[in-house]
Order: sequence, then structure tokens, then C-alpha cells
Amino acid sequence: MARHLNFRAASEEMALTQSAVSRQIQSLEEDVGVSLFHRHTRAVELTNAGGLLLRAVTPSLERIDSAVRQIRQSAGRKSVSLTSFASFASMWLIPRMEAFQRDNPDIDIRIDASDVAVDLDVSDLDLALRYAPAARVPPGAIRLFGEQITPVISPWLLKSGPRLKKPEDLAQFTLIEAGDAHRTHFEWLTWQRWLSTHASAKLEVKRWLYFNYAYQMVQAALTGQGVVLARLPLIAESLASGDLVEPLPHMRLESPMAYWLVIGPRNVARPEVLAFCEWLKDQAAQTRQAIGDVPDPDTVDGLD
Repeated sequence: MARHLNFRAASEEMALTQSAVSRQIQSLEEDVGVSLFHRHTRAVELTNAGGLLLRAVTPSLERIDSAVRQIRQSAGRKSVSLTSFASFASMWLIPRMEAFQRDNPDIDIRIDASDVAVDLDVSDLDLALRYAPAARVPPGAIRLFGEQITPVISPWLLKSGPRLKKPEDLAQFTLIEAGDAHRTHFEWLTWQRWLSTHASAKLEVKRWLYFNYAYQMVQAALTGQGVVLARLPLIAESLASGDLVEPLPHMRLESPMAYWLVIGPRNVARPEVLAFCEWLKDQAAQTRQAIGDVPDPDTVDGLD
């Protein structure tokens, strides 16, 4: 409840009724002798006492969770836990997971999709999939593949809409972009950078459509809402299937970013972790082939 600040969300997570959650909280408040939550008409917030208790309990719960997972592993149940940023997990990792699960039915997978970098030295996670330039990854990180940026569009919008043969034709389309790209210093993902290279940065377009996440932007393009400047590794499957079309294939832009696999130092020798890493590298090799990624050997550590 303290994490969600919402009775419905807490009840769904714990598979209890909202009234049961409320009774448990009231019982706890009676035990400690103070209120742990301020209950407003449409919102709930922690009191100072509630915040103090949450900060004390959270590390203990994490240690309990870690201990339970270790016990399960020692009892014969293998598992691999990893952290990955949300768009990569949704667009690249999860669609491929069925194959690994089919071939490794005795290995459980836990994916923590978060855009916050996790320190594997102190967390209970085994692996991290990172999106960063080479200078910002730790020693021993394995480069999975690099990245190019390219405009893509749904085939039916390309067929039914205005022609799109040259950059200037983009003026007749809605352009889809990350709403915080400029604010978060991801300028290489912006239409302004692409247009300044291939056309005019001051090109007046039909309209703009902004989203927070890459998978939202691509979903909008898939449904014909406009042209998105997409990260090629994340949409390679959609291009191969014909769900998206690359109308200007010779106008890709190189990105300074790459996708990396980082293995936690305490887990590098576990057979199930090694098996998952080998599978990831095989999948990455297929993506490199699909996007024509030939990295500079000097920037690669452990690339198969």
C-alpha cells in the first residue's frame, strides 16, 4: 500500500479485497499507536511515521525476497533475474522470450523493467541490459549491437497518404517524437537533428505527436498516426514482417548509443545465468545481421 498509495492497486497486487487491505492497515496503526496514512477524498499519502516505517521495512523485505529466491534455487528451481529499460524490454526482449522458455523450461525468468540504472554489485539482480555510449558502461560489459535512427511509417499510410520520396515530403505528415528528447539531452533521437542533416531543420510539418516511450511512438506509427524516427534495432522485426516500412533507407543516422549486457559479479559462474547470456548473444547476433551492424572492434568487449 505504501508503494502504490492506492487501495485498489495494493489489493490487486496482494490478491485481497480493498476492505481486507484497509483492515490490515487499521490493525497495524492500532499496534503502533499512530496513523500511517493521511486518507483524503481522492488520494492517500504517507504520514511521517508511515514514511519512517516504510524506509525501515523496505530493505528487510528485499533481503527476504533475495533469501527466498536463493532457497528456491538451492531446492532445484533455477532462476535468472535481470533489469532492462522499459522500451527495450517491451520491443526487443519480451517478444523473444518464448523461445528461451520453450528450450529451458526449468529456468524461471524475472524481468525488472525500469529506466533507472541498477547497481549489480549491491542488488539481487543477475544481469543488466543497458543503453549507453561505450564510455559509460562498466568494464567487462558485452556489446550486443549498435544503433541507427531512421524514419519509418505504416505501409497503408504510405500507400494512402501523400508521397514520401524525399525529406521535404515529410512536411505533409504528422511527425512522431519523444516529448522529452531535448530536455534529456537525447538530441540524436530528434527530428531536428535528422532534418538538419538531410533536409531543413526549419521544415514546417503538418503536425507533431509526442510520447514518453519508444514503444508508444512505434505503436502510434504502426496504427498509421504518423512517421516516427525510430531506433533501428527495436523495429527490425516490424520492418522484416512488413508492419512498418522504411521510406528513406539511405538516410539513416548513426547514434552514439549501443545496447550492452552487464553480468553481476556474483552470478557470472551460475549455469542458468551463463545459458541465458549465451541465448541473449545469439539473439543479438541475429539483430546485428538484420540491421547490418558491423561495430568497430576497438569498442567491443566480449562480442561473439
